[in-house]
Amino acid sequence: MNFPLYIAKRYVRSKSKQSAVNIINLVTFCVIVIGSAALFIVLSGFSGLKTFSLSYTNSFDPDLKASPATGKFFKITDRQEDQLAALEGITAYAKELEDRVYLSHKQKDHIAYIKGVDANYTQVTGIDSTLYIGTWFNEQQVVTGIGIANLLSLSINSYRSPLEILVPKAGTQSLTQQGPNAKFFNTIPVVVSGVYAVEADLDTKYVFADLPLVQALLEKDSTQISGINFKYANTDNAQSTRKEIQAILGKDIILKNRKELNSTLYRMLNTENVATYLIFTLVLIIALFNVVGAFIMMILDQQGNSKTLYSLGTSIRELRRIYFIQGVIVTFLGGLIGVLLGSILIWSQLLFEWLKISADLAYPVEYQWTNVFVVLATITVLGIIASKIASSRINKSLLT
Repeated sequence: MNFPLYIAKRYVRSKSKQSAVNIINLVTFCVIVIGSAALFIVLSGFSGLKTFSLSYTNSFDPDLKASPATGKFFKITDRQEDQLAALEGITAYAKELEDRVYLSHKQKDHIAYIKGVDANYTQVTGIDSTLYIGTWFNEQQVVTGIGIANLLSLSINSYRSPLEILVPKAGTQSLTQQGPNAKFFNTIPVVVSGVYAVEADLDTKYVFADLPLVQALLEKDSTQISGINFKYANTDNAQSTRKEIQAILGKDIILKNRKELNSTLYRMLNTENVATYLIFTLVLIIALFNVVGAFIMMILDQQGNSKTLYSLGTSIRELRRIYFIQGVIVTFLGGLIGVLLGSILIWSQLLFEWLKISADLAYPVEYQWTNVFVVLATITVLGIIASKIASSRINKSLLT
């Protein structure tokens, strides 16, 4: 059996004859437990917030989206549509046409984006699951965000008071050349069939309508669109499917997945995650200064035993290894107990939702094995450093 490991395990289980040393050891162990539990809880809470923040992208953004490399619009041919429909890597695709519009209702105005989508749009995104009230649109109907509905005082299925959508007419002549009776806007009255609610920015940004309706409003033909949304049949083959779609649509089209569509948001969340981890790791490092002191107290308390072992032929290197292993074991056990306590709190929040942001929304947390590994790895590395520093105090002068 490994002699240093055997002695180190006995030292971990044994108690000192001096109560002060036992109290110091207990406090040190509690510091390790509380620090690791706090780090795990914070990482789990941030994981929940990250998932919650990205949840709207799952309902708004498709698995893959095709957009023009230059300009706002591009054309898709019948041959390309047939090729896309024959792809086995996607379950469905949906065309869209998007542009900025002017909304008017009861002398209230708002500038937003109209997004004309076809019948497959709800199959490639989960937008219909975000409906707050009403139903998905039919012809001459639209779905708006709850922010737009509040700004313009809109109500659903109000045929007597429709929402007016205005778009500037395309043309090359100046306003004076077109004459005083010329119409400068394409206008269409629509009825709101439903209202979606996701988050503040998106709730005031989009109006969803039928694709042919928007093409007529923007004076585009049936082949002109601004994007194509795809839903993967199997995410494992996403890369090969993406290459096939790119080959069909050509080099003038840019393909972006959900992460690339929200690259700024992902970078921000990842940066916050790293910053949070580093801050709490710094707190643990400061706490482990006390751990180094406690380990040195253990060494001094066991000084008599160390002299006996040295007299029996144990080398200084082996003595250092004994106390090093003892410190690593204590630190790892403290980290493991801290993770267990943190896991109990996280699971209780998931089951009972005892901590709430609002009356209807529990604070989002998420249990991830990655966080368990990160906490245990962090506390173990810091414990190794602290144990190495403390065990280096073993020398001949201490033993003689």
